Amino acid sequence: QIHATARAAFQSGRTKSIEFRKAQIAQVGYLIKDNEQRFKEALRSDLGRPDQETELLDFGPTYAEVKDAYSSVAKWAKPQGIPFSINWFAMNPRVVAEPKGVALIISPFNFPIFLLLTPLISAIAAGSAAVLKPSEQTPAFSTLIAELVPKYLDPELYHVINGGVPETTKILELQWDHSNGRVGRIIALAAAKHLTPVTLELGGKNPVVIDPRVDVKLAARRLLWGRFSNAGQICLSPEYVLVPEHFQDTLVEALKEAYASFYPEGPEKSDSLSRIVSSAHAARIKKLIDETKGTIVVGGQADVEKRYIAPTVVRDVKEGDSLLGDEIFGPVLALVPVKDVDEAIKFIQAREYPLAVYVFTHDKQFEKKVFSNTKSGAAVTNETVITAGVPGLPVGGIGPSGYGYYTGKHAFEQFSHYRVSLKNPAWVDKVGFFFRYPPYKPENSKYVRATSSSLPPRPGKGVVSRATKRWAFWLLFVLVGVSSAALTRSRRPQLKA
Repeated sequence: QIHATARAAFQSGRTKSIEFRKAQIAQVGYLIKDNEQRFKEALRSDLGRPDQETELLDFGPTYAEVKDAYSSVAKWAKPQGIPFSINWFAMNPRVVAEPKGVALIISPFNFPIFLLLTPLISAIAAGSAAVLKPSEQTPAFSTLIAELVPKYLDPELYHVINGGVPETTKILELQWDHSNGRVGRIIALAAAKHLTPVTLELGGKNPVVIDPRVDVKLAARRLLWGRFSNAGQICLSPEYVLVPEHFQDTLVEALKEAYASFYPEGPEKSDSLSRIVSSAHAARIKKLIDETKGTIVVGGQADVEKRYIAPTVVRDVKEGDSLLGDEIFGPVLALVPVKDVDEAIKFIQAREYPLAVYVFTHDKQFEKKVFSNTKSGAAVTNETVITAGVPGLPVGGIGPSGYGYYTGKHAFEQFSHYRVSLKNPAWVDKVGFFFRYPPYKPENSKYVRATSSSLPPRPGKGVVSRATKRWAFWLLFVLVGVSSAALTRSRRPQLKA
C-alpha cells in the first residue's frame, strides 16, 4: 500500500516543481534541528554514542547536504546544452534531468541520520518519491524517524518502513526506480529482477600507508580518531596501517601517547567512547582480538554484555591474521610491518578494492606512487574519514566496496534519468540537410563529407584536418541564408504614413 501511495503521489507531478523540492529539502533540515535532543537521546540509547560525535558526524554533514542541495537544485535540474557544433546547433539539443520515480533507501546502523537522510535529500532534489528503511539495529532512532517524517514531509511521497529481514525481503520484491543500501549482493540481486538501478555503499578494509618521515605525533592522533570514533563503526575508518619495519616502534610510542591523551582515565570510564551496536557484534569483535597472533599494544579488554570493546592497537600483525580477514567494523587498529612502500603497495593490490586508501606523508612522490598503483573510492592524504562530510565530494566505492555515489550533485544524478531533447526546425532541410533523403545521388557525397566530423591528426604525421573545409561549408550556408533574408527585406514595399 505504501509503495502504491508513493507512486500515485509521484505521478501527480508535484515533485517537478523546483520550489516544492526546495521546501521539502529545507524541511529535512528542520526535522533534525527541531528534534536534536531527541535524536541525541535515541543514538545514546542505540549506540551509546557521545552527543558530540552525533553533532560532528551526523548533524553537521547532513546540514551541509541540506544547504548544498537547497542552494543548488535549480542549477542541477536546469536542462544542459551540449558543446557547440555547427552541424547541430539549430536543433537545440539538450539533456533534461527527470526524476526516476519511487526510490527505496535502506540505511545501516552506524550513522542513522546521515546515511538515511542524505540520500533522501538527493532523491527529493531529483524530484523522486522515496520509501525509507532504517536499520532494525537502531530501534530508538527508527521509531523516532517514523514519527517525524510524516510530520515534516509530504506524507504521500515520503514514507518510513520499520522492521527486520522479513520486512526488508518483502519490500525488495516490489519494483522500485532506484535503490540504495548496504546489504549489497542481496539488494543487487533483488533489484536485478526488475532492472532497477542501485547505488551501493559497502565499505571494506581501508589501508593506511605511512611514510617514516611524517609528523608521527599528528599522524597518530588522526589515525586513532579515525579508527575509534563511533567505536570504529565507520565504513571509511582505517582498518590497518602498513608501517616500515624500522619505524613501527616509533609509531607505537606515538599511538600510546595519543591514546593516553584521548582517555586519561581509561576508555571504559570515558564518556567520549561509543558502544558496539549489539552484543552479537561485540562478541564477534572480541573473538577477532582473542585470535590475533599480533601483540596488543593498548586495549584488548571487552565486556560483551555491555557492548564494550576497548579501543585496541595490535602490532606485528602478519598475513593470514584474524584481524586481516573481513572488515572488523570495531575499534581495533592493526599495524602490519612491511619492508618499504613497494611491499605496502603489493599488499593492497592483493586485496579487494577498499572504500578509501590513506597515506600519511609530506612527499608528493611518495603520495603519487601509492595512489597511482592502487584503486579505491577515495584517496586521502594526512587525514581519515572526513571526506564524507565535505560538500561537493562524492562518497562511493569501487567493485566490492560499492558502486554509484551519494551526496551532492553526484547523488542527484543517481536519482535522475537524463532524457535527450532535440527540436529540428523545418528550414534546416532547405538550407543544408536535404542530401539525406533518397534518391541518393553521387553529388550528395560531397555534402556528407563536408559535414562529417574530422579525425584528430594521424600520430606522427602532423595536423591534417578537414575542419576548415567543413566550417567554410556551413558558413557559406549561413551567409547565403542571411543575404537572402536581407535581400527579401529590401524588396518589400515601403509603407508611407
